[in-house]
Amino acid sequence: DLLIFHKETNKEAKNFSTGEQKIIIMSIIFSYLNTLEKIKYDKILFLLDDIFSYLDSRFIKNILSTEKKIKWLNKQSLLNFKEIEVTSFVPKKVVPQFFDAKIILNEANKISNLTSSVLVPNLFGAKKALELNAQKINYVLSASESHNKANVNKDVNSSINELNEIINYNNNLEKKSSISVAISTSFGCSIEGKVSPNKVLNIVEKVTHLGVDEINIADTVGYGNPYNVKYLFKHVIEIAGKDKIFAHFHDTRGLGLANVIAVLELGIFKFDSSLCGLGGCPFAPGASGNIPTEDLIYLLKSLGIHTGINLHSLLDFCKFVKDWFPNEKLEGKLSKAGLPVGF
Repeated sequence: DLLIFHKETNKEAKNFSTGEQKIIIMSIIFSYLNTLEKIKYDKILFLLDDIFSYLDSRFIKNILSTEKKIKWLNKQSLLNFKEIEVTSFVPKKVVPQFFDAKIILNEANKISNLTSSVLVPNLFGAKKALELNAQKINYVLSASESHNKANVNKDVNSSINELNEIINYNNNLEKKSSISVAISTSFGCSIEGKVSPNKVLNIVEKVTHLGVDEINIADTVGYGNPYNVKYLFKHVIEIAGKDKIFAHFHDTRGLGLANVIAVLELGIFKFDSSLCGLGGCPFAPGASGNIPTEDLIYLLKSLGIHTGINLHSLLDFCKFVKDWFPNEKLEGKLSKAGLPVGF
């Protein structure tokens, strides 16, 4: 049976007959299609050429050899990915996967038409990445105090102050890099529970004032749903504008791609993703990897949005990557089911 709930109270308002159900469902479908028609596809085409592929091998058991990482990087860049987060400058004892961060970044910088970005948790890591000419710095902090403490061992205000130091350091360099900040646990935290939107918006105001180039709103542990995602992103856009915003979703509770559609309708077209859904966060209990890159590309193409990435070639590459992770749980649906006949 179809149950309609009152928008404000979330209380059941009415049970509908089969005939009424059909009318309501059809009106919802036509309303949705009408919304999609209003999206300017020429703008989507342009922005999705810079789609972000999240090379998230941080939290998997297999430690990949440097040779395999370089091979991965070169193969994926040939698929027309314009930006890849290639490594992270973190202590080796904390995340041993990145023992070869310097080598990988140097190799990435040799690839033409690729923006190589680097994840950093602090000023020390940012300085190392900037010294090696990282084109983009992804600095991470959390909206949740508990997660921020677990992840980077600081309170949130200290992380914001350190971001300011990174920006000042970068501004004094002859060759500047792009500075992005990811606000993790923007919807909820597996330590604290739900996170208030006002807390996130307060952080957005502060980092915007500092002069960051990009702001990445991250649903680290899958607390987001299309309703609260659209609400938060709408207000983030009011503060920072559309062009600065990235969206970062995990598919922990199966709503990752639904959340993508919610922000597409607001005019946000830049997303984090990871091949086969690899990754997660060891400091956020229950976190899965990002939305799978191949599933995201399939969704966009299904909506008539051009990404510049060939799905058949991407799925072949997924098979190639899977062979390196025989003991890992991979999340991608498309790489398991394959493309529909005639797609």
